Amino acid sequence: MEHVFKDVEDRMKKAVSVFKGEIAKLRTGRANPNILDGIRVEYYGQRVPLKQIATINAPEPNLLVIQAWDKQVIPEIDREIKKSGLGLNPRIDGNSLKIPIPPMSEERRQELIKIVKKFGEDTKVAIRNIRRDGMDKLKKMEKNKEISEDERKRGEEKIQKLTEKYIDEVSLLVKNKEKEILEE
Repeated sequence: MEHVFKDVEDRMKKAVSVFKGEIAKLRTGRANPNILDGIRVEYYGQRVPLKQIATINAPEPNLLVIQAWDKQVIPEIDREIKKSGLGLNPRIDGNSLKIPIPPMSEERRQELIKIVKKFGEDTKVAIRNIRRDGMDKLKKMEKNKEISEDERKRGEEKIQKLTEKYIDEVSLLVKNKEKEILEE
């Protein structure tokens, strides 16, 4: 029975982790290297993630600096960032790219909040689906006489507690990200 709980919790942790990664990529008014995580660059015939060929720093709250390890690839990085849809306009500065992070409009803030809330809801749905799978496994184990009815009920309570824990964590992450977006 313990393997069911471990599986349920591992899957719920993964769902929350994916959610954290998604909201980290959202551009707020503050410079955050994570917003460039989705950028892939053509490098010697391969499409590689930007962070595999450059270091990305935020030396100031409204500036990102990309230091490419091979200066030949800088124009390609510039091109990919411009066509990424992030609304960023990099400037080539010798062997690096400087990307000023413009302040966000109120409209953009509200748009981002909607996106965060939708990601949050999708994650909560995923967590509830994981709960359902875990409950189904327990019922099947009871039906196959591997566990008693009391053990199943205790197991269901434990899975419900895990579900509440991870849904609360997602709610808190949504609330914090919303606050971060509004304060920028």
